[in-house]
Order: sequence, then structure tokens, then C-alpha cells
Amino acid sequence: MAEIVLLIVFVLTILSMKVTRNGYNFALSGRIAMAAMLVFTAIGHVLFTKGMSMMLPEAIPYKIELVYLTGIVELIAAIGLLLPRFRVMTAWWLIAFFILLLPVNIYAAVKHVDLLKATFEGNGLSYLWYRIPLQLFFISWVYLSVIKKYGMI
Repeated sequence: MAEIVLLIVFVLTILSMKVTRNGYNFALSGRIAMAAMLVFTAIGHVLFTKGMSMMLPEAIPYKIELVYLTGIVELIAAIGLLLPRFRVMTAWWLIAFFILLLPVNIYAAVKHVDLLKATFEGNGLSYLWYRIPLQLFFISWVYLSVIKKYGMI
């Protein structure tokens, strides 16, 4: 669902820029869309806290607090992408964040976590065929809309 928010906001931003500025700014539209997606996923940390906490291995303490903390971090990242002074640093942090989420998603898939229902009756490993390319898509999105745009390699 987050990827749908990303794409819809991107298209709406592109269209509104064409109308209001008589041109396109794909990088800015990409940053706005990613920021909107991060706000959307941060809200999910509040609405689906129990299910998200089930995505974490048993050995990790303070699961609920960690879910809330990562939601706050996503909100901070959403703001950081929109502030010129912080956008490149935020982009690199987000890329690392998306990479760090991969083991959590693998664990959740192995355990069949359904984070929306907070059960262990999810799709299982087949979910990874979707999730891994999605993580790569998010990483590419951030790279192309921030880092490559500003030559900060």
C-alpha cells in the first residue's frame, strides 16, 4: 500500500507542477512523494503496532517501543527529505534504513506474520518475491530523487 501512496503522490505532484509552474521537477516530486509515503508508513506504526512488533525476532527487547521509535524516525526522515540542508544526509540514512529493514521482512515472512491482523497467518516466504524488489525500488527512488540529482556520490 505504501508504494501506491508513493506513486499517486508523485503523479499528483508532477501534474500540479505542470499546471502551476509550467514545467516538471521530477526530483522534487520524488522527494515529496517519498516524504508522503514515510508519513503514511509512520502512521502504520501507530495503527498496527502489535503486528509490526511481531515482525521482530524474540531476542529483541522493547519491541513496541522500537516500533514507535522507527515510526518517529520515519517522520523525521520525511521532513529531512524536504529540507535542502538535510536532504542528502537523510537520503543516505534512508537507504541504510531500507537495507536494515530487509532482515526484519525476511523474519516476518519466515514466521508468516500478517502485520495488519497481528497474526502468524500471513503469506510467508512468497511475500519476499514482492518485498525484496520493493525495497530495491525504494532505495533507487531515494537515490535518484536526492543523491544523483545533487551529484553527491
